[in-house]
Amino acid sequence: MTNPILNPVAKQHRDNTFSEYEVALANRNSGTLLESLQQEVTPVGAHYLLSHFDIPFVNDAANWDLNFHGCFDSPFTLNFNDLTNYPEITQRVTLECAGNGRRLVAPHWPSQPWGHEAVGTADWTGVRLGDLLEQASISPACTEIVFHGTDTGIDGGAVHNFARSLDVEMAQHPDVMLAYAMNGQPLAPQHGYPLRLIVPGWYGMASVKWLSEIEAIDHAFQGHQQVGTYVYREKAGDTGIPVTEMRIRSLLVPPGIPDWSTRKRLLKPGNTKIVGRAWCGGGRPVAKVELGIDDQWHEATLTPATSPYAWSHWEAEWLATEGHHIVSCRATDAQGSCQPIEPYWDTAGFGNNAVQRVEVWCEDY
Repeated sequence: MTNPILNPVAKQHRDNTFSEYEVALANRNSGTLLESLQQEVTPVGAHYLLSHFDIPFVNDAANWDLNFHGCFDSPFTLNFNDLTNYPEITQRVTLECAGNGRRLVAPHWPSQPWGHEAVGTADWTGVRLGDLLEQASISPACTEIVFHGTDTGIDGGAVHNFARSLDVEMAQHPDVMLAYAMNGQPLAPQHGYPLRLIVPGWYGMASVKWLSEIEAIDHAFQGHQQVGTYVYREKAGDTGIPVTEMRIRSLLVPPGIPDWSTRKRLLKPGNTKIVGRAWCGGGRPVAKVELGIDDQWHEATLTPATSPYAWSHWEAEWLATEGHHIVSCRATDAQGSCQPIEPYWDTAGFGNNAVQRVEVWCEDY
């Protein structure tokens, strides 16, 4: 009998239905509660979570090692206590899953069925990756640095540990860090305890969790999570473009109160404050946010971000009138890139930054 795990049936795009496997993924992973967008820093328990495989069990960080090997002139291994010998930094960073918004694209790729909620902002504490790479001394022949997690599973029919690479220049960027704390506490198991990579400004797939090895190589890394997925493709078989920096995006806190199952909103007519968050990748600032009421757009009040890599707060007033409304928001970055009304097509549903649309019924209750 053919092993269906190592020889999977080819996936097919789906219309408006979700498979039992997608439902299982949705139960295992979790998004940020949109009402928590009112908080500058997302509580650990409310921060979005995506784990490809099982969460590795690490009983005690004291028994953990990080191995630098490959094209380093001075390869070495350090333990968790060794990290205290390096200068400590804390950065406020917004992370977003590259698949955020996937289920809103039709037909959609069968995977984690994110709506808008795969984003969160935390204060990450750790050490600069560049300080450790300097000690390891990168060989001139090296072209990429590979980050290996300890989580193991099957994707694309191949058994592998989750691993991603950065080119040497990006790996040495002063803001790329190895984090061992989140919001002032040791990393939770689901967020990568005891150590993870944080690549500010990039989608979350780059920030490898449960980090165990850092490997310098003299060729392009061909791991599945590097070339088999997390690539923008317009059709199957395209070489595609690697997913890297986050696209400009904004979200609003849905006004009023929700219906239990549909999450559509009921709101009393009158003056209503709409608040939300906006962010962009690569350290680029958000230049403008607009509130849309039934596709009529008005500029909101924008508060500058507290960190180059963190989201910005915005707010706007709306005189809500009786009846049915669509409430939306869209952001524009400092380079003029603006969120599209409709999503871009991508075979895997990556990078969907189309505007959020919330149905609201205004009436007294």
